[in-house]
Amino acid sequence: MSATAVLPVPATFASLSFEEKLDRFAEVAVRVGLNLGKGQELLISAPLEALPLVRRITEHAYKAGALLVTSFYSDDPSILARYKYADDASFDHAAQWMADSMAAAFRSGAARLAIAGANPALLAKQDPAKVSRANIAASKAGKPAMELITKHAINWSIVAAATPEWAKLVFPGEDVDTAVAKLWDAIFLASRVTGEDPVAEWKQHGQNLKKRVDMLNAKRFHALHFKSQDGTTDLTVGLADDHLWAGGGGEAGNGIFCNPNIPTEECFTTPHKDRVDGFVKASKPLSHQGTLIENITCKFEGGKIVSATATAGEDVLNRLISTDDGARRLGEVALVPHSSPIAQSGVLFWNTLFDENAASHIALGQAYATCLIGGEKMSQEELTGLGANSSLIHVDWMIGSGKMDVDGVSKDGTSEPLMRSGEWV
Repeated sequence: MSATAVLPVPATFASLSFEEKLDRFAEVAVRVGLNLGKGQELLISAPLEALPLVRRITEHAYKAGALLVTSFYSDDPSILARYKYADDASFDHAAQWMADSMAAAFRSGAARLAIAGANPALLAKQDPAKVSRANIAASKAGKPAMELITKHAINWSIVAAATPEWAKLVFPGEDVDTAVAKLWDAIFLASRVTGEDPVAEWKQHGQNLKKRVDMLNAKRFHALHFKSQDGTTDLTVGLADDHLWAGGGGEAGNGIFCNPNIPTEECFTTPHKDRVDGFVKASKPLSHQGTLIENITCKFEGGKIVSATATAGEDVLNRLISTDDGARRLGEVALVPHSSPIAQSGVLFWNTLFDENAASHIALGQAYATCLIGGEKMSQEELTGLGANSSLIHVDWMIGSGKMDVDGVSKDGTSEPLMRSGEWV
């Protein structure tokens, strides 16, 4: 399929009005993504264009017993105005008061929902140095809140809303209204809301992922070996001591079972920060903070990137991996079959939430404490001792394809096939 293909939605779903489709999606976000608890507060962040979806989600949140729903909105033209008119000092500053307030809300039991939809190419023409500085400032400010997310202390989730600028990038040959409609259809399909009973379908999907996760946890592999059939990737990813595989939903520290990503097709775990060696080429572009980074290639030695190139956005890539000491090391490795609905749709979303669920991937930066046995109760020093990486960033990029083979490697060096040509064996 081409990069702008999309599978047809079922006839029964297609017959619904857009408002009915949006309502069904909002219900899945609240009931499946968050599993919002009665008496919980909910914090929502979203682009302005997602307001209709935010309103539907807010309705379902209150129906589920939410104590209070508070929404924060971003606006692309306002973001660009900063890069055009702000003093230079602005790019080393972040709204610490807001980040502190969000962390305080999470500590007091609030749930978190992020709605993705910003223009992936928004900052592509801006000064990469300013983009990098602004990202670092935001990451430092948000670290206390992010630590609660990476420790899965609260129920949280991410969904997406189709917006005009994003849709035009995904479907460049269409007029804007058609592009938005096609992107919504692609989101609905990928998010598994087009069936007769989406909540039940998500339950079955979660059970299927859990079977795969249980198999991987039983194997206790020492490493994974990725080798592409075209010779562009030959990478060994060591796994952290006492690593745990996860996938689909899970119970947060507050006792609520949630699905952090909608959609999700991955089984993922924590690599050992010092045991990654070889070379790898990205199989899809990476959209990072408004810049498109294409054809990433990296060489790892002793867990660390020692060289990195890209045919577009290379300056942004190199600034990204220079964020801090942990930015050149891995915090996640994930396996996704090439037969996933997102891969088969043929759509290149230019959005990590979707594209990471079309292909096996790795992530630079911060590791998830929950992917280590007892990790959510450990200090950073204890996590580091097991090989978990620490960083201000966590950026996924895709390396899998229909031409990728993956082996599980035991501590004695013996290996067994896990994936061939992108599919589970």
